[in-house]
Amino acid sequence: MDDFLHGWQLHANRRPKLLIADDQPVIIRVLFELFRESCDVFMATSGAQAIQVCQTEMPDLILLDVVMDDLDGHEVCRRLKADPTTSGVPVIFITSQDQEDDEVKGLELGAVDFIVKPINPVVTRARVRTHLTLKLQGDLLRASALLDGLTGVANRRKFDEDFQADWRHCIRENAPLSLVIVDVDYFKRYNDRYGHQAGDGCLKAVARALSETLRRPYDTVARYGGEEFACLLPKTALPGAVSIAERMLAAVRALSIEHVASAVEPWVTISLGVASVAPARDLSPAGLLRAADEALYAAKLAGRARVNVAFGG
Repeated sequence: MDDFLHGWQLHANRRPKLLIADDQPVIIRVLFELFRESCDVFMATSGAQAIQVCQTEMPDLILLDVVMDDLDGHEVCRRLKADPTTSGVPVIFITSQDQEDDEVKGLELGAVDFIVKPINPVVTRARVRTHLTLKLQGDLLRASALLDGLTGVANRRKFDEDFQADWRHCIRENAPLSLVIVDVDYFKRYNDRYGHQAGDGCLKAVARALSETLRRPYDTVARYGGEEFACLLPKTALPGAVSIAERMLAAVRALSIEHVASAVEPWVTISLGVASVAPARDLSPAGLLRAADEALYAAKLAGRARVNVAFGG
C-alpha cells in the first residue's frame, strides 16, 4: 500500500485513521497487524467505546463488528450516522453472517461494505484501501467546496459547520470556545480609491496575515462576508483569544498596505471584536456570535484599528 499511503500523506499531510471495533481480541490483533504500517490504528472492544473513540479521534474508516455484547454494530452505526459530527465516517461491517438480509440492513443503516469472518487478508486490504481512497477523494472535493474562492481561507459555509462542531466538542470536553470577528477598516473607501482589483489583493493579504497568526490546526479563519473575517478558537479562554487578536491587529498593520483614504491611519488596519464562553447545552452559539459582533461594533465606535472584548452567553 506504499502508493496509497503516499497519496494520503501528499494530500492530507498525515496517515489515514482506522478504527477497529470488535469484542474479540484475536480479530483486533489480526486487523491491527494488517494495517499498522499504513494507518494510524485505533481500537475499541465495545460499541460504547467505539462511539467514544470515533467522536474524539474522527477516524477516516471504521471496521465494525456486527455482534457485540453491549451495543451491537447496527446500533453503533445508527448512532454514528445520527450525529452530524460522525455521520460522514464510512463504516465497513465485520460479520460472520453471510446472509443477504444482514447486508440489506447494514446498507440501509449507511454501511459502505462488509468483511466476512474468517478474515481474508487480501480481500480485507483491498476493501479498506478502496474505501479509504474514496474517503480521501471525497474530503478533497468537500474541502475545495468549503474554501473562499478569493482569499483561500474557509468560506461562510465552512465557518457555520465548524462553529456547530466546535460548540458540541467544547461541551463534551468542558472547554471554552472563543470567537474573533474582524473587519477591514474603511474598505469601501479603499476600493473607491484604489479599485476593486487592488481591493481583492488587499483581502488576500489580510486573510494570509490572519491565518499565519494561528498555530493550531483546529483553529479556523474564515471569510465571513465582504471585508469581514471570523476566527474560531476552540479550547481557548478569553486571555488567549485577546492575545491572538492583538497579534492579528499587528500582523495586518505590518503589511503596510497604503490606504490614504482611511480616517484611522495611512495604511490598511482592522478592527476586532473578541468574545468567549464555556459552551453548555442550555446556551446557544448565537449568543457567542452576537457578543463578538457587539464587541466589534464597540471597537468601531471607539475609533477602529483596535481590539475590543466582550463575554459571550
